[in-house]
Amino acid sequence: MIPTLETERLVLRGARPEDFEPFAAHCASDRARFEFGRLSRDEAWREFASAVGLWPLKGYGAWSAEDRASGRYVGEIGLFQPPSYPEIEIGWTLMAEAEGRGFAFEGARAARDWAYGVLGLTTLVSYIDPRNNRSIRLAERLGARRDDAAARPEPADLVLRHPGPEACA
Repeated sequence: MIPTLETERLVLRGARPEDFEPFAAHCASDRARFEFGRLSRDEAWREFASAVGLWPLKGYGAWSAEDRASGRYVGEIGLFQPPSYPEIEIGWTLMAEAEGRGFAFEGARAARDWAYGVLGLTTLVSYIDPRNNRSIRLAERLGARRDDAAARPEPADLVLRHPGPEACA
C-alpha cells in the first residue's frame, strides 16, 4: 500500500517499528519546537502512527527516509492533511545527524514528483513556523513562494506554495 521511492541517496519507504525510537527521541528534543512542540513518548507514538495511518485513509502519508549508504532511518518526509489543514502539505523532519546533507531536499522533491505524477495533484503547500529559517530556505530551494492569501492551520504559520507539476517537469 505504501510505495517505495528511491533517490540517489535515499529510500523513502513505509515505517518500521524500529523507526519509532529515533523519531521519539527527536520529538522529545528541542528540535521539534517548530513542528509539533516537544512531545512525550505516548504523544510521539500518536504522531508517528497517525502519519502512517494516512496511507489507507487518504492514499498518501509519511515515508520513513532511509540513508541508502548506511541503511539508517534519517527522518520522515511526506504528504499530510489532518483535519485542520486546508490543503495537502509536503513536510519533512530530519534527525539531527542527517541535517545539512541535502536529504530533505532530495526526499521532498521525490515526494512532490510522486504527488504530482501518481496522485495527479496540481498544488502543494508547506506550513512553516516563521522562526524555522531552515525549513523556509528548503521550501524556497524547492521553488516554493509565500502565499499570504492562503488559509493556514495556525494564524502565525507561513504558507509556502510549491510550483505546480508543469513547472517541475
